[in-house]
Amino acid sequence: MKNPSSSPVRVHVFVSGLVQGVGYRYSTMNKAKYFGLRGWVRNLPDGRVEAVFEGEKKAVEGMIGWCHRGPTGATVSELVLEYEDPEGDRTFEIRR
Repeated sequence: MKNPSSSPVRVHVFVSGLVQGVGYRYSTMNKAKYFGLRGWVRNLPDGRVEAVFEGEKKAVEGMIGWCHRGPTGATVSELVLEYEDPEGDRTFEIRR
């Protein structure tokens, strides 16, 4: 029987607040790689940061916890999560 905690999960995250111009994308990429996650991160024109994380549930949950705080200099006011079916991303990248 497969362990449900080892099944991959995917979450689409929208981060609001002071999250652009503070190294949020670069820090997100480094932290996602630390957690062994795949996906991407990018700035949105409205000032938010958008990211997708895919990997083991515990690692994704750890990443979401980090996103609530962000890097030094960021002020996160809201985090919106949308869970999706895993797509099998192979790397983590910053998108422009």
